[in-house]
Amino acid sequence: MSSPDLDTLKSDLLSDIAKADDEAALDAVRVAALGKKGSVSALLATLGKMTPEERKVMGPAINGLKTDIAAAIEARGTELKQRALEARLAAERVDVTLPLPKAPTARGRIHPVSQVMDELTAIFSDMGFSIAEGPDIETDYFNFTALNFPEGHPAREMHDTFFLKPDAQGSRKLLRTHTSPVQIRSMLKSNETAAPWVARAITPPIRIIAPGRTYRHDSDQTHTPMFHQVEGLVIDTSSHIGQLKWVLEEFLKAFFEVKDVKLRFRPSFFPFTEPSMEVDVGCDRSGAEIKIGEGQDWLEILGCGMVHPNVLRNCGLDPDVYQGFAWGMGIDRLAMLKYGMPDLRAFFDADQRWLDHYGFRPLDLPTLFGGLAS
Repeated sequence: MSSPDLDTLKSDLLSDIAKADDEAALDAVRVAALGKKGSVSALLATLGKMTPEERKVMGPAINGLKTDIAAAIEARGTELKQRALEARLAAERVDVTLPLPKAPTARGRIHPVSQVMDELTAIFSDMGFSIAEGPDIETDYFNFTALNFPEGHPAREMHDTFFLKPDAQGSRKLLRTHTSPVQIRSMLKSNETAAPWVARAITPPIRIIAPGRTYRHDSDQTHTPMFHQVEGLVIDTSSHIGQLKWVLEEFLKAFFEVKDVKLRFRPSFFPFTEPSMEVDVGCDRSGAEIKIGEGQDWLEILGCGMVHPNVLRNCGLDPDVYQGFAWGMGIDRLAMLKYGMPDLRAFFDADQRWLDHYGFRPLDLPTLFGGLAS
């Protein structure tokens, strides 16, 4: 190959190097020129076949071409790396003048159901009640029979129960349809004869509330298959309806943060209480929101009654000695009434926008002296 041919090859290679827009394209030019089968490498391979005189002339020329191409490739590679770095810095630029994002404790939100549970706990704890819990998966005995639901009783059909598959003995457990089984478990723990397995048995008085999840086969704007209830129970030797009325009035005044409430008790039926009553609270429905504690309207809010003697007997307590009262209400419904949420199903949609709107700051714990919903 003559010197003009080398000049032409050098010109073509330098043009290809200049046209390479990224490191991958540049590497392809390097392989085509300096690789084992590259054009410059092929010229170097021909030196062995040349005469000594030709080798003296072409050797320095071909090696010089190799050196120039390698230098051009290195220079172009440095330029491309710098260009890629500048593009990345521009794309990932951070504006240090922007304010810092909020801390997780400021961004996070407490779900309204959890908030209302905390509010209930604060109110009833101040009245001297303790918190009781029980399993979500219950036996038929604790969920129905011990609560005076006889086998085949029509009231069982009102609960739309989720039953589990039968066990080896053929008995079927279920998802509890109310938190009332916790009352049974608490009374059994209070009776040393009925529950000898309790290490340190106590006797009445009993004052508990039992908040928790419950399950029924029902779903619409105001019902979901899983929802939350709170049960209250008082067992003593001198419990009476007047005390029940006072407890409910004081709770509703504290919960809705109003000075006074009007209650209306209507006869009803629950197998585990006798007499049984539905309770309406005075409210104002004239506007877009329901206002508790004012107006001339009524709103059903909970059910209650005196504990049925059969329930006391089932727990080993003598109804001639002890009597008590109980009540139950929906926690989700209380949250809807207090905080103006129109659809119960949104509670369980896991929509971050909904939670940002209705949620509560995690460090603002509800207290009676500081304000429940502060």
